[in-house]
Amino acid sequence: MTTALYRRYRPQAFGEMIGQSQVTEPLMTALRGDRVGHAYLFSGPRGCGKTTSARILARCLNCAAGPTDTPCGTCDSCVELGRGGGGSLDVVEIDAASHNGVDDARDLRERAIFAPARDRFKIFILDEAHMVTQQGFNALLKLVEEPPAHVKFIFATTEPEKVLGTIRSRTHHYPFRLVPPAAMLEYVQELCETEGVGVEAGVLPLVVRAGGGSPRDTLSLLDQLIAGSDVDATGSVLVRYERAVALLGYTHSELLDEVVDAFSAEDAGAAFSAVDRVIQTGQDPRRFVDDLLERLRDLIVVAATGAGASAVLRGIPEDELERMGRQAGSFGAARLSRTADLTVAALDEMTGATSPRLQLELLVARVLAHAGSAGVAPAVATAPTVTAAPAAPPTARTEAPS
Repeated sequence: MTTALYRRYRPQAFGEMIGQSQVTEPLMTALRGDRVGHAYLFSGPRGCGKTTSARILARCLNCAAGPTDTPCGTCDSCVELGRGGGGSLDVVEIDAASHNGVDDARDLRERAIFAPARDRFKIFILDEAHMVTQQGFNALLKLVEEPPAHVKFIFATTEPEKVLGTIRSRTHHYPFRLVPPAAMLEYVQELCETEGVGVEAGVLPLVVRAGGGSPRDTLSLLDQLIAGSDVDATGSVLVRYERAVALLGYTHSELLDEVVDAFSAEDAGAAFSAVDRVIQTGQDPRRFVDDLLERLRDLIVVAATGAGASAVLRGIPEDELERMGRQAGSFGAARLSRTADLTVAALDEMTGATSPRLQLELLVARVLAHAGSAGVAPAVATAPTVTAAPAAPPTARTEAPS
């Protein structure tokens, strides 16, 4: 049995965090200057490192060589709070989703009175802090406002607006963000090299896209692909593109190329045949339209930037970039933009639609109809000729008798 990737590669110091410099750098500066607050609020999307950063901060505060911005990793506290550690008696992690009432807050207040068992501080990490009730927050307010000198609080939440305002005002608030695709792609490439795992071209960009900027979700998906991949002739694991496409639910690039080429050539038969393949293979029409929109966006970037597209479209092989360059050239920037507009409108119409296949086929018909009408010069409307009515004959005047 193996440990999950996101657990094996969980950062143990702020320097190992990726994409969160807006949080790690101020915290490290505060630790170096011995200006650490008594309460912190870490907020942001799920899987972006809030709880991990709370543990790292606890390691920095209770390290035998600290407080320090870089834990030594060898003292008892660092080992207990590191990967595979059993946890420390002086660092209490509380799941606020199930411990959110007044009684739980009273219990926490009673525990906070006692001094740490061994380390410098007694640190309370409240995960999912937005789940604490208003009564529970009110019971904690006095303790968070004026805690004992040996107590530190770290609140982690995905919804900071639900944390009581009086609690928020007494914390140092650090917002976490999703990791940019470029940094995430570089990270998973290094991880695959470290693990000795081979990946075919195009796999990692799909994993990064499916992860949505969350390191934990991205590593979970990569772990799933590695676990379900076969061993190649050299004895190492090879993650194949076909398996990644099938597992993640994305459209195969060959099918997207087929549709784009059919649009470019105004070949209705090929376009509707590709749509039928989407349906017959059990793919979600909405996902197909979303993937088609992504491809059109890439083609617009290629048409606009030319040879510099590789700097924007990271992770795409050179041969695919060349193929996309030919497709963009056959379309033209104006037609690509119009096709993307039609695709966006179809994607909006598919939300809640009872027949997404019908919407997909209508999208194909509209794209082809627009392509056909684009080459036809509009007829010049001429104003109808107005013929003047004949003048009425003059009326004879009769002189009244005098």
